Amino acid sequence: MTRKDIIAGHLAAFIAYAIFGFNIIVCKDLTSGELIPPLGIFTLRSIVAGALFWIVSLFLPQEKIDRKDYIKIFAASMLGFFACQITFLTGIPHITPMDCSIMTAMSPICTMIIAAMVIKEPITLKKTAGVAISFAGIIYLIINRVIAPGGVAESTPFGIIMMIFNVLSFSMYLGIFKPLIAKYSVVTFMKWIFLFAACVSAPLSFKGLTEVDWAGIPTIQYAELAYLIICATFVSYFLIPVSQKRIRPTLVSMYSYVQPIIAIVISIVIGMDALTWQKVIAAAMVFGGVIIVSKSRKNEQR
Repeated sequence: MTRKDIIAGHLAAFIAYAIFGFNIIVCKDLTSGELIPPLGIFTLRSIVAGALFWIVSLFLPQEKIDRKDYIKIFAASMLGFFACQITFLTGIPHITPMDCSIMTAMSPICTMIIAAMVIKEPITLKKTAGVAISFAGIIYLIINRVIAPGGVAESTPFGIIMMIFNVLSFSMYLGIFKPLIAKYSVVTFMKWIFLFAACVSAPLSFKGLTEVDWAGIPTIQYAELAYLIICATFVSYFLIPVSQKRIRPTLVSMYSYVQPIIAIVISIVIGMDALTWQKVIAAAMVFGGVIIVSKSRKNEQR
């Protein structure tokens, strides 16, 4: 693996999780109105993003899928997209964006454990330290962000449980299917992922979609739906396999720490928050942990 490939992997992971950071706020607003059922939103994502991947594949060399791998790709679709996104869309109306960020901080730890068990990724002392430092940084960031004189809580146990399942499903996807993802091109892999997801969800969501008052949906929520489908689905799910091919699963998942940072930055830009020294320290801890894990990977390669 060349230095250029590794940099591309880091950049792809950063952009993907930055998009997911915006997506937390977008999905919170989109689903809280209950205008479109979560399964219906998922189906729209699967169909539209899947169609985009199939269209792109027409302009690329055709790649043959081994017959035995179709079942594996179906399992990857159900775990890394269907289960992951249904739990997210179902849980996000019942949890605050900051509490959701706390849940995503679990992802690197889960991924590291799963990758160690499944693909025998070594858990070094340096890697463990990096994960711990980043985890401490994100908890420090969240605590300083959400504790206020008026108290905090709007999250329900249901929302928290859904986000735990969300993190576990995506961590298992990252840890288990890395060899399969590396075997095929991004477009080939993702077009089948979305096709399988659409085939499963479309019959289940058909009735709910026909009952939606499409004319009554505000323009802003159509824009949010477009962002969810194009950016948070097509673009981000294109970039994640790119990063998975170039850097370790644990390191890919560590970029989930970018999500709450992005949420804080948005609130500062629109005047809802101010930059404090606590947030600077937390950000330094988060990215310091990423650097430590990255250094651990380089040492393993040597």
